[in-house]
Amino acid sequence: MADAAPRLKGLLEQVLGTPIPVRIRAWDGTQAGPPGAPVIVVRNRRALRRLLWKPGELGLARAWVAGDVDVDGDLYTALGLLAGLIWERDEDARGLREALREPEARAAVRGLVRLAGPALPPAPPREEVRRRRHLHTRRSDRRAISHHYDVGNDFYELVLGPSMVYSCAYWEDAGSTLEQAQRDKLELICRKLALKPGQRLLDVGCGWGSMAIHAAREHDVSVLGITLSQEQAAYARKRVADEGLTDMVEIRVQDYRDVGDGPYDAISSIGMAEHVGAQRYLEYADVLHRLLKPGGRLLNHQIARRPQREESTYHVDEFIDSYVFPDGELQPIGSTVTQLERAGFEVRDVESIREHYALTLRRWVANLEADWTRAVKLTSPGRARVWQLYMAASALSFERNRIGVNQVLAVRTPESGASGMPLRARTWNA
Repeated sequence: MADAAPRLKGLLEQVLGTPIPVRIRAWDGTQAGPPGAPVIVVRNRRALRRLLWKPGELGLARAWVAGDVDVDGDLYTALGLLAGLIWERDEDARGLREALREPEARAAVRGLVRLAGPALPPAPPREEVRRRRHLHTRRSDRRAISHHYDVGNDFYELVLGPSMVYSCAYWEDAGSTLEQAQRDKLELICRKLALKPGQRLLDVGCGWGSMAIHAAREHDVSVLGITLSQEQAAYARKRVADEGLTDMVEIRVQDYRDVGDGPYDAISSIGMAEHVGAQRYLEYADVLHRLLKPGGRLLNHQIARRPQREESTYHVDEFIDSYVFPDGELQPIGSTVTQLERAGFEVRDVESIREHYALTLRRWVANLEADWTRAVKLTSPGRARVWQLYMAASALSFERNRIGVNQVLAVRTPESGASGMPLRARTWNA
């Protein structure tokens, strides 16, 4: 009898203790759930086995990456409806384990096991990174950066567009182009740093060279850009040469801890500090403070998470850690400011641009989906699905204030106390 979808819906609702807000279409063609709602397509029984062997976010992510689960309808709407069952559920898998103590839920799990059929746990998709302790050594950081950034420059061109900037853009309004919004972000950072001709700028985590090129071309400064990605460095060097800026911009494959030719007049760190790790953050701040001249400015552009009532309960997102940013860690903005000040910086301005990142991510998702067939050819079906899910889910997280992004402007203020800052803040927006 063809009844997989109604059975699956009923059993999942028993386990979760709440109605399923989406419609389910199972491998046998049956459907169940609210009419008109986005449809979760469960293509095979293997999807159930993934969830049973790894309940919670990681099991669902594995099913998505492998193509065992899909969405028929608007992905953002589906993720928004499911957020309360997955990402916003208390402690995720821990909450599920507590719910399974109830006899009715345990009976429902046995029903799911029967529906899934007997089998060993499916192997994780090949795109998954073996998870390990967050050491943040030079070697482990290189490995983590390579996993995420050495996907192929052609793939990043497809997703990011001509600007090749992989961080939050700065939007005049939602009708602006992505390229203009990214240029406005780079210019905003240059203004915050008060760059002047002849100065030296260190761009930590320089990506494909966009900030370095913009600062050199528009503000006549000498720039050192550093990255741990060989592919990024090769691409950035070619862009620098094509712009005729080789006498002003140097791109190195180098760890920020190994830079020894300071001091610099200014430092930009855009979307890099998320890779540092909480245990290494003070070291990161100390190194940047040492590399900066007295009176020099640091612009630290970084994603932040909401603080926990008990910080000891914080755990790294399993999907992001396993498929997107291995060893990446987020911390609250208050912790970032504290660590920068502990290193000796004077924090002068903090600007939250959370809504700007949601707009940016939605444009990246649109770029990916508009050229999906080519994206798959450039990487793999699983990798393309990783990017689609992580960017769409991240956009919703920014929109719902689950995560944010901040530009922190700090000064290595000399003992005299002369910070060099204007009396009225944010003159860069004038």
